[in-house]
Amino acid sequence: MLRRLVPLRGGASAMTLGHVVVGRDPGCLERSRAHERVHVRQYEQWGPFFLPAYVTASLVAAVRGRHYYRDNHFEREARAVERPS
Repeated sequence: MLRRLVPLRGGASAMTLGHVVVGRDPGCLERSRAHERVHVRQYEQWGPFFLPAYVTASLVAAVRGRHYYRDNHFEREARAVERPS
């Protein structure tokens, strides 16, 4: 599901659905832990408005000529906690 249904090249390694984080395998979950925990906190803050807010942030980025995923406010916040590889 994460490889084929996520609209990113190559899919996603992990995804947060409320308080649940799903991943391709244990290694993907470990590598994305800090990033996905930010999304869990975002979900806790926004509640049922998180998904519409996330989609809106992607649309705003795209309308501004930016990338719908990389420039999404929620993704930038989550990437800020990632350790450099």
